[in-house]
Amino acid sequence: MSNKIRRRERTAIIQSLQAGVVPRVGLQHIQVGRLEEVEAVLRDLENIKEGGASIRFIIGRFGSGKSFFLNLARIVALEQKFVVVQADITLERRLHASDGKARNLYSELMQNMATRSKPAGGALASVIERWVSDIDYSVRDSGGDEEDVSDAIHEKLKPLQEYVSGYDFAEVISRYVEGFHKSDDQLVSSAIRWLKGEYGTKTEARQDLGVRSVITDKNIYDYLKLMGRFIQLAGYNGLLVNIDEMGVLSHRLNHSTSRNNNYEKLLAIVNDCLQGNVTGIGFIFAGTDAFLEDKRRGLYSYEALATRLAENTFAVDGLKDFSSPIIRLENLSPEDLFVLLCNIRSVFASDDSGKHIVPDDALKAFMQHCSNTLGAAFYRTPRDTVKSFVGLLSVLEQNPGADWRNLLKGVTIKSDPTPESGENTCPTDGDSDDLAKFQL
Repeated sequence: MSNKIRRRERTAIIQSLQAGVVPRVGLQHIQVGRLEEVEAVLRDLENIKEGGASIRFIIGRFGSGKSFFLNLARIVALEQKFVVVQADITLERRLHASDGKARNLYSELMQNMATRSKPAGGALASVIERWVSDIDYSVRDSGGDEEDVSDAIHEKLKPLQEYVSGYDFAEVISRYVEGFHKSDDQLVSSAIRWLKGEYGTKTEARQDLGVRSVITDKNIYDYLKLMGRFIQLAGYNGLLVNIDEMGVLSHRLNHSTSRNNNYEKLLAIVNDCLQGNVTGIGFIFAGTDAFLEDKRRGLYSYEALATRLAENTFAVDGLKDFSSPIIRLENLSPEDLFVLLCNIRSVFASDDSGKHIVPDDALKAFMQHCSNTLGAAFYRTPRDTVKSFVGLLSVLEQNPGADWRNLLKGVTIKSDPTPESGENTCPTDGDSDDLAKFQL
């Protein structure tokens, strides 16, 4: 590891891995493998930078590292001077809804907006302020005054007016700039609320900002496209939209009409990105094999999506084709898993080899124990292995007299149950499918 591990990063990594979730910081200290997949994302980012668009579906088993890869893509994009928004699909946050749930997804994405200087999120205001400051400096450096700055801002916003709802979007940005220059915190706050989709009525928006529209369930995709265009106007290379837990749409949304409405919205995004109808934006969706392949509930149940996302039939016997929107996360090799355990051990030791809690022999013995206990799942779902290893090191760290050999003999490692099993499906209002789940 080339970078010193900070105490905050160490704590976040250990606590996250022990809970079976992906750490938001310090991923570079534990990342292994996935080189070809990362290179595919880098090519996508370059395409977005040049005015194109991209779409990817990260597919893998539960625990195979989909969320980890999304966060890795986020870090890569931030380093490439992109703005990243990220959210999970839930029953209360969807691509399509009629009761505010799609707007909830948009608001969550905007709340989690990240830049390289603000990787933890909440970067929307700083993106606008940086853009305003750059224009202000450029105009005043050329001898202009405040009126010239205002004119320059309005001129820069003109390209947005070509988009659906672009006029009101540009007007709200202008109102933010006005509040920023006048130190009117109320006006600035109102503009940010509108841009995050937090206004529920047009009347309230008109009173506070003088605009006649608000972000609703029906137009969140239009506003994501607008935000992507504005991000590029603000000097960034583009906007990357990461959406995880797509399996909720296929296996927890039981009403077939609701599922198909969400798939229809997804189809619009796929068509726009593949046909070059949008610019400056990329999407990465993550879901399980069942989310993609289930011909009754998954994406392949929607004929148009099944056609668009069909994989190359020549990519067999280990051959790969990353020109397809689908990226399947292959099993980590034993060598990759060994390096992963070494990295986690180094995190515990704060990258000091003299403070390693266990020797290399313990890593090999642990891998053999996992292989005997989990079988093939050991390679398919590294999450279970990582959780158990972090638990082992935590116990040894707090009990220096304990012997790792004795602990290893008495522990049985179990796979986490997949959340897409039938016991976790949640019925929605209206007529649901007759059979929600049947499994042998």
